[in-house]
Amino acid sequence: MNGICSDYVSAVNGGRAYDQGTMPTDHTISGIRRVDLQTRGPWRRRLSWWMGGALAARKPALAFLRKVAMPFEPAVMKATRGRLTLSPTLPVVVLTSVGARSGERREVPLAYFTDGDDVVLIASNYGGSRHPAWYHNLRAHPECELHVGPRGGRFVAREVDGADRDRLYGLAVDRLAGVFALHEKRSGDRIIPVMRLTPV
Repeated sequence: MNGICSDYVSAVNGGRAYDQGTMPTDHTISGIRRVDLQTRGPWRRRLSWWMGGALAARKPALAFLRKVAMPFEPAVMKATRGRLTLSPTLPVVVLTSVGARSGERREVPLAYFTDGDDVVLIASNYGGSRHPAWYHNLRAHPECELHVGPRGGRFVAREVDGADRDRLYGLAVDRLAGVFALHEKRSGDRIIPVMRLTPV
């Protein structure tokens, strides 16, 4: 997995599973369950940190998740129609993008949240010094797909900057997963991109 958001999908945010496959449509954005962090108390993120998030945020654990566990996430989500993920306490979506260089379809599971009628992805790349591949894919080919099991649809991605970027990243740190604060420190001089995905 190349990125959450971006990428760090093993951090926990509240001790409950997201059953996106059964959500009514008025609670979704093109089939993707709404996760509004502005209405989510920061105690959820703190609780998840106490329940093991700090241990999972260590570099050896992140390397294991990225190279061993996350490649299986899309298959698990497809097989269970989105009812089960390897990160049951984080909202996870499968992004399908077109490779910036290869032109081939690429799938990657990412943690996400929503803001208004957009889906938000953070290209933290586990705190690495480079942007994840999926970020470059979206920059080159903004048209993409998001799915959770059988539900999902087509989206167009754009990078946000300035005050909007800072607000969204701050929400992720405060309300989604504290590991994003570590990612920002570990990434050095790299400014971690934030992407808005708008349904087509």
